[in-house]
Amino acid sequence: MQIRIIAVGRIKEKFLQEGIAEYEKRLRPYAKVQVIEVPEEKRPASASPSVERVAMQKEGERILAVIPEGSFVVALAIQGEDWSSTALAEAISHWEMAGRNQVAFIIGGDLGLSPAVLARSSLRLSLSRMTFTHPMARLLLIEQIYRAFRILRGEPYHK
Repeated sequence: MQIRIIAVGRIKEKFLQEGIAEYEKRLRPYAKVQVIEVPEEKRPASASPSVERVAMQKEGERILAVIPEGSFVVALAIQGEDWSSTALAEAISHWEMAGRNQVAFIIGGDLGLSPAVLARSSLRLSLSRMTFTHPMARLLLIEQIYRAFRILRGEPYHK
């Protein structure tokens, strides 16, 4: 299975970079994982709502441009479904059985995801009802993907 995590912006915090790199390494036996970063749209700190809408739209266009054709797209969204780690594992198993070899998880920037990206998604998933920074969400997502594969293989990790 090929998993792409498409995210807006770069991760600046070294501890998050190291954590993500560790889980990318751990995932190698289970799936091919690629993290694709699309540039964040620059805007003034006190941008108007219309400027923010345009920025979100441009980020959305960048995201859509890097989603491989035929991918099953999972958008991380506040209003997404709440799943357990086991439910994610079951979904990954189902996707594999259904021949969905390419899954793209999308993490937007601080403005969220554009309506076009949400429309392209097959599923909207929420990591939590709590609020996390987008870089932290990336670490949490990759850890949960790793946990899902361990659950599926019956390997110790999930307690």
